[in-house]
Amino acid sequence: MAGGLIPPTVGFGYMNRVDVAVVGGGPAGSSAARAAAAGGAEVVVFEKGVPREDREGVGPDSTDAAGILDYWVDLMGFEPDEIPDDLIYQILDHAEFIGPTERVNIRSTGIPSSYPHFGFTYDRAGFDDWLRERAEQAGAEYRVGTGVKSVETSTAGERNHTITLGNGDELEAEFLILADGPQRTVTMGVLNQFLPEHRAEDALGATRANHIAYQEYRRFPEELFEADAIKFWWGYMPGETAYPWIFPNEAPVARVGLTMPIDLDLSSVQNRSAYRLLDPDDDRVPSGREYLERLLEMEYGDEYSLDDFPLVEDRGKRDGTETYPISSTRPIDSPTGANIAVTGGAMGATSAFHEGGGHVAIRTGAIAGELAANGSLADYNAEWKLAIGDEILRNVAMAVLVADYGPDDWDRAFRVANRFIDAGVEDGISMLRGTKSAGIAGLRIAAGYQWLKFRNRDGRYVQIREREYSV
Repeated sequence: MAGGLIPPTVGFGYMNRVDVAVVGGGPAGSSAARAAAAGGAEVVVFEKGVPREDREGVGPDSTDAAGILDYWVDLMGFEPDEIPDDLIYQILDHAEFIGPTERVNIRSTGIPSSYPHFGFTYDRAGFDDWLRERAEQAGAEYRVGTGVKSVETSTAGERNHTITLGNGDELEAEFLILADGPQRTVTMGVLNQFLPEHRAEDALGATRANHIAYQEYRRFPEELFEADAIKFWWGYMPGETAYPWIFPNEAPVARVGLTMPIDLDLSSVQNRSAYRLLDPDDDRVPSGREYLERLLEMEYGDEYSLDDFPLVEDRGKRDGTETYPISSTRPIDSPTGANIAVTGGAMGATSAFHEGGGHVAIRTGAIAGELAANGSLADYNAEWKLAIGDEILRNVAMAVLVADYGPDDWDRAFRVANRFIDAGVEDGISMLRGTKSAGIAGLRIAAGYQWLKFRNRDGRYVQIREREYSV
């Protein structure tokens, strides 16, 4: 593992033009940099850097629930044993989905994969550092600690990008790969050069496009620590795809977190008393910490107190906690005619429904980097759809299907899921097939899911198509 970070002035000060500039040093950016450098391109990565308790110096945000399902390993393009063992916390056997009165255990995603287990949890900060190390070994250079202020693209004749950093330095690049995550602080301005006014904000703007996540690293009593399962509670919090979770890390530490939409108005929530993590006297949406304390009290309060689940203060961004945005939009095409590729969370390829997107970030970044090294991004939009289109289609269909679910709906869905499992159709993510054994409710859910997939087929889930850019 690489130790420490390269100071911003080392090596870069003498460089004024590169083949490929990458904005963002997370999974998408590091994967793009590695692929481009391995293909012979001169590459620099700009990462503004954030501090973390579990990393020396600053680096990428490195925040999510940090779990990988079996087939995601293949989507990332990794061999099953390629990820270092010291980055893997727990091997998972199943996922538990808990409704107000019903629950279901999923022991198979139902999607063929080379990884032999259901999945695993991992050290996200260490994983990001490993991805960076691979990129540097391939020849990419990182500049960490100074963010990108603006990008100006010339489309008259030879394509060229002039990148201005926060300290005033400038760099020119032939290809630009945007990997600045769901906050899209650079991507939005770049895309607006090629779109009608506010088009990028309409599709990707933070208050409409993001959920917010909050998580804590807590030490569990050893007898309560479940090493082989990830757990989700559905129908306990109001809001579209709002849910808390517990992910096991190295025993007995677990990540306890939640996802919820930004700017939810509690006064608009119907049947508030049905949500167990709401109190009758709440006059606003509870904070992330309040929600998680209520979750722990609800699950374990009969025999344990919150003092039995102390925060692990040398983890996360600050004192064992972290807050971060999650892209909950549909993806966008990139203006490849301007030699620009948008990757990972910045392009909306991640999903609030299953709280994860590192696998699609890694794959889209690698595709963009390889094409840039080969001298043309023209095939990027077609290539990423070919690689991850099925995953996007599943997520889009499922997110639409459950968008208006309340507590009773989740219980009904879990009863149907258990019927599928009892009938031997334990397909997890792809479970929703129409079978008579699931009953009328099962047929309705399956039909709705299949219809949504059909309606969004052939890349129709894309919010901004390549032809809409004025390039």
